[in-house]
Amino acid sequence: MTDVFFATVIVWLLVAMGLAATVLPFSRIAHGAIRSMEFPRLQIIAVLLALIPVGLLVLSGPGRVAALVLIGISLAVQIANVARFTPVWHSQSVQADAELAADKQAQVSVLAANVKMSNRDYGKLVELIRTEQPDIFIGLETDAPWAESLRDVAGDFLHRIERPQDNGYGMIVYSRLPMRDIEVRNMVVDGVPSVRAIAETRSGLAFRLYAIHPEPPVPNHDSEGRDAEIAVVGMEAKNDTLPSLVVGDINDVAWSATTRRFQRLSGLLDPRVGRGFYNTFDARYWAFRWPLDHLFHDPEFRLVDIRRGPFIGSDHFPMLFTLALTPHAAAHDTPDHSDPEEQAEAQEMIHKERRKDRDPIGSDWEDG
Repeated sequence: MTDVFFATVIVWLLVAMGLAATVLPFSRIAHGAIRSMEFPRLQIIAVLLALIPVGLLVLSGPGRVAALVLIGISLAVQIANVARFTPVWHSQSVQADAELAADKQAQVSVLAANVKMSNRDYGKLVELIRTEQPDIFIGLETDAPWAESLRDVAGDFLHRIERPQDNGYGMIVYSRLPMRDIEVRNMVVDGVPSVRAIAETRSGLAFRLYAIHPEPPVPNHDSEGRDAEIAVVGMEAKNDTLPSLVVGDINDVAWSATTRRFQRLSGLLDPRVGRGFYNTFDARYWAFRWPLDHLFHDPEFRLVDIRRGPFIGSDHFPMLFTLALTPHAAAHDTPDHSDPEEQAEAQEMIHKERRKDRDPIGSDWEDG
């Protein structure tokens, strides 16, 4: 009887946790403890699926029915959130036709890599850059030793933007394409830089590049610093007269409320929609992965290729994107439009975060 009782308690505890992790992220609470529940949706689905036979075995009577109904509701909601990032869904980004896919003059290839600052296996990333020959390389969490090690390949690029830092928010951007109006900014939190620049394809079409790496959500802190930085970029991209690319580890999953708000604010497309998860974190543990490293683009771009790169010693896999820029916008599907109330809320959050005087979240995580 005791074993059955404890088994029943454990099943109900897991059912309650699954339900809470499903419902709470729909709240408007901008706190890391809530927002981070959006990350492991794939893992929650796996746990809920495993709970079905366990519940059938352990529970009985009305309790069994109630538990299975709650599991079913949680499963349906979780699956509905991630289904957009599978081939069963219609895509947002238009795939380049054969002519564009062959036109290197119109294309932009991007390699984005969060190197993990304490990772000192420089050779893997250097070799990847040499092999892939990207037009634009974006390195995140790069400190002075990383900047030094990447100088082996830096000479191959026309423009080099380096902001190495020892707080986990260093950034390096290299470009083979012409760039101008280059800005390195702390958009919201001091010590969290981002890059904004105008780049130009070989065919002569200009576009705006945003490279970002906002703070992660953590259980003991609100997530408004991250959310505000993502919102700033979204609104700037929306109002930009040039087509935009936003690239980086945004410390948010593709299916989250924050990322969906970013898409509404910006109007940018996510090439993952309708194609796949491309989980990039955590590269060290296959069972605990979700998509944290992203590229979003204006509809003037067509997708040529999207790939997850190999293990480079980091806790993130690098991502490789190739897009072709055209004079005309096209999309299979576009994000919903942001309303004035949502825009006002985002502006208020941005102003509030900019007034705070604090260190970036996690700036001491890799000390020593």
